[in-house]
This record gives sequence, C-alpha cells and structure tokens, in this order.
Amino acid sequence: MTIQTCNEVLLEGLALTEPERSHENHGTVFYRFLLQVPRLSGAADTLPVLVSQALRDSVAAGETLRISGQLRSFNNRSGVGSRLVLTVYAKDLLPAAGTPCNQILLHGTVCKPPIFRRTPLGRSICDLMLAVPRRYGRADYLPVITWGQVALRASLLEVGEALALEGRVQSRIYHKVTDDGTAQERTAYEVSAMRLLPPDDSLRDPA
Repeated sequence: MTIQTCNEVLLEGLALTEPERSHENHGTVFYRFLLQVPRLSGAADTLPVLVSQALRDSVAAGETLRISGQLRSFNNRSGVGSRLVLTVYAKDLLPAAGTPCNQILLHGTVCKPPIFRRTPLGRSICDLMLAVPRRYGRADYLPVITWGQVALRASLLEVGEALALEGRVQSRIYHKVTDDGTAQERTAYEVSAMRLLPPDDSLRDPA
C-alpha cells in the first residue's frame, strides 16, 4: 500500500518583519520574513516564511497575511543553531479571512524510530521524523511531536511505514549551552500533530 504524498500548509497571521533577501536558486531570488500566528491559548508561534521575488512586494511588516504553501527543510552547515532548519515556503498569498489560522496536512514515511516518553505529570509524548518526498528525488525531513492518545498510537509506528497527519506548525524557544559555557536562546520549529489519518491508496505527485 502506498500513501498519498502531500505537504500543505495554510497560515494566517501578522507579518513581523520586512522581507529580507535569503538566497537565489535557479535564477529566482527568495526573501525571508517572520509571521506571527496566535494560538487559542493566547501564546503565539513565530514562523519563518520564504517568498519568491514575485510575491515580495505583497508582503509588508504589520500587515495580516494568509499564506498557502509547504513546510520545507534543509541542512544547516554553518554550525550555528539547529542542524535541520524548517521554513514555510509560500506558494500563494490569499485574501485574509480575518481569523488566525495554522493548519498543516502531511503524508509521508516514518524515517526514524519513534521516541516515546512521559512528562513528570505522566502525559504521553512521542517524537517522529517524517520524510515527505519532493520532485527531483528530494525530500523534506520534518520533526513531528504528538501528545496523549495520539502519542500512544505514534509510538507503535515502524520505520518505513506510511503516515498521514493533520496538525499545526509551531515554534519553541530553548536554551543551548555553547562550548564556552554561555547559554544562547534559540528557536526550534516542529509539527504538532493533532490527529493521525488513515493511509490513502492513491499517490499524488510530489510538489
């Protein structure tokens, strides 16, 4: 059984920064900015977003944006920060609906053994790494965190098993102690899975 390959993100939030040049790929310049998306709890996720040069002029700090795109990963070889870097790639800017939104749908393959643990209060947590193929033989490797009954189900998954899930993209602050003993505040990004979906027999071409 194969699983439908899918990587779809829908965000609506406030642009915190102006787009700044990130890199150039195959003649196209990409720009990076930060988008703040409130949670129901009152906290907020601050997420990095990449836009192409064609969309750059539609982004301005202080404006509400609705973004349709994908969650992408790449390896950071600079030696600073996390080795795996996640970024939302904006494919389209849509009319704002006036309501914060943070949704992601992923279909891929489990590529590392699940890591199951419990909090000091006994709540179940399970960490996964999901490989979602792209075109040209590439793939995005996306860390996923699950909680409660979803974590118990996730802990039974095996490497190579197809998995579909719905959730949200979240940011998390942590402190890293460097070699000289100083603590640096850093931000990690991951997918918080709300529910696991049954596999789909059809296969969609990777985007």
